[in-house]
Amino acid sequence: MIRIIVADDQPLVRAGLTALLGSEPDIEVVGVASDGDEAVTLARELRPDVACLDIRMPGRDGISATRALCGPDVEDPVPVLVLTTFDLDDYVFGALEAGASGFLLKDAEPHEMVAAVRSIAAGHGTLDQSLTRRVLREFAERRRTQPVSAQRGSELLTARETDILLLLAQGMSNEEIARELVVEVSTVKSHLARMLPKIGVRSRLQAVVWAYQNRVVTVPDEA
Repeated sequence: MIRIIVADDQPLVRAGLTALLGSEPDIEVVGVASDGDEAVTLARELRPDVACLDIRMPGRDGISATRALCGPDVEDPVPVLVLTTFDLDDYVFGALEAGASGFLLKDAEPHEMVAAVRSIAAGHGTLDQSLTRRVLREFAERRRTQPVSAQRGSELLTARETDILLLLAQGMSNEEIARELVVEVSTVKSHLARMLPKIGVRSRLQAVVWAYQNRVVTVPDEA
């Protein structure tokens, strides 16, 4: 059973998400919160598999709550799915840097919301597919003039790990990566398990963000 908490300052949205996710046979909503402070307190107390956080809440916002639950200095992180109504909101970039395992638009289809929760609970992370290229291009552009904070991938990763990271950045699943590289899915999973600690991240999404920040991957220009 996937245990989650839902945090949103709008009662109708909070109730809708709770009803949607709680109706799934493998998902249990163990707590709800109306602001960021309450969300952090609940998550630390209940230790859910996923915390679904609205990015804009009174008091402690979604970014601050995300950093408190799964930032780089947190020893026992709670995976966070950030929900937003803004497709290129500045808060999204801050949430990625704060350690969020994924983000999704609130107007996503119900099955996409459920799939995102399951993906994050499984340790895969998720990024709204309609926004991936736009968000990562903007993310890379905003940091183009800033110093790189980690060594380049070529200095840290094997050739095969770099191949997998490049395909991961294209949004491929483990199965798609395995087909592309003509290897077993278990081989892809093993490489990922070794790669993530090398670059100091905890999820596939954070690995993609790291790759763009460190210019291991670049966003192609639109035609």
